Amino acid sequence: MFIQDDLKISDTELEILAGIINFYSLIGSLAAGRTSDWIGRRYTMVMATTIFFTGSILMGIATNYAFLMCGRFVAGIGVGYAFMIAPVYTAEIAPASARGFLATFPEIFINLGVLFGYIANFAFSGLPEHISWRVMFLVGAIPPILMFAGVLIVMPESPRWLVMQGRLDEAAAVLAKTSDSPEEAALRLEEIKSAAADEERGHGKGVWRELLLRPTPVVRRIVIAAVGIHFFQQASGMDTVGLYSPRIFEKAGITGRKKKLGASVAIGFIKTLFILVATFFLDRVGRRPLLLTSAGGMILSFLALASTLLAIDRRGEVEKSKAELGLSIAAVLSLMASFSIGLGPITWVYSSEIFPLRLRAQGMSLGAGTNRVISGVLTMSFISLYKAISISGAFFFDAGIAMIGWFFFYFFLPETKGRSLEEMEKLFGKKEKQEGKVEA
Repeated sequence: MFIQDDLKISDTELEILAGIINFYSLIGSLAAGRTSDWIGRRYTMVMATTIFFTGSILMGIATNYAFLMCGRFVAGIGVGYAFMIAPVYTAEIAPASARGFLATFPEIFINLGVLFGYIANFAFSGLPEHISWRVMFLVGAIPPILMFAGVLIVMPESPRWLVMQGRLDEAAAVLAKTSDSPEEAALRLEEIKSAAADEERGHGKGVWRELLLRPTPVVRRIVIAAVGIHFFQQASGMDTVGLYSPRIFEKAGITGRKKKLGASVAIGFIKTLFILVATFFLDRVGRRPLLLTSAGGMILSFLALASTLLAIDRRGEVEKSKAELGLSIAAVLSLMASFSIGLGPITWVYSSEIFPLRLRAQGMSLGAGTNRVISGVLTMSFISLYKAISISGAFFFDAGIAMIGWFFFYFFLPETKGRSLEEMEKLFGKKEKQEGKVEA
């Protein structure tokens, strides 16, 4: 809102500004796989924090639309690196007993960051218009400084990357600190060594050919599962709901910038709270039950939101009723809760754990790239879409996508709870054989 008014840009320019960062992040996501194989997972994270810092500063000091777009480009590269490397690192360092819990951390802190962003928007909204949005960007330079120091001081390198480099003693030392027992540490080391035995040392040569051009039936199924879950996470339209929530609330009857931003804070709070809830159930209930429950809740919430907004549209621009306003807010919060208890965190957990070691970095790059492209397309077209088919029509469309996603999750995604990373090829191979028997 503040950028549009201060820089006098159109809705189309605003769509591009909001969504283009996802296409820029695609560059970072695709580069991060090879980078992390060359310099390690740890220093790839250090690189990402440096890019984040630079991007926040450039956006905060931008004097015009073109300058701001340059800052978005730099920040987008950092987003791409972080989207890929955080879940890979977490999955590779965590023991199987806690991998689901720990692998949700990237999603938890992404949403905690979004919540802080909403709070910062609310807090700085009273500043002069030409200053407020710049301060909102500049405060984003603080977390990268803390992360830079934390990675270098506290975090060890991924044991799987160390094994790929032949640094077995260092890998054993890391596993000893991150396993539930010495026996488990020794078993994990042997599994990693076995998985890495036939790999070309550290540089991922031929990986893209095996992923995309000549995949085995098992690898093809893993790629479909990873790309599919990322596609449906974003195709359901959740990023647009969060980003354009002030417009949704305005349609429902909330007026005044402060009130809209306050309602957005509630969205951030609900998302973060329910991701924390999901964290404690992932390794107890499993991925599939949470994922299917999440998609089902999203379908119902989208239908409720779309129906309420349709009723408002049909009545025209008269004063909105308190009941419709309450239903709209409840539907948006229910949507966020449903997404955050399953599809939000599980997408990153699931895709980071199903790829074989030799394909993991580039495989996650592929998933993250799909995620960002779909998010970018929807973010850059949402305003145009709802002007063409109405805002209620846009959410009925999202409900349909979420329904297709539910069937995809049910038929294509096997349960991975409690499985070691080295078992995943066997799991997907077993699924392939079962489907072959059914067809026969």
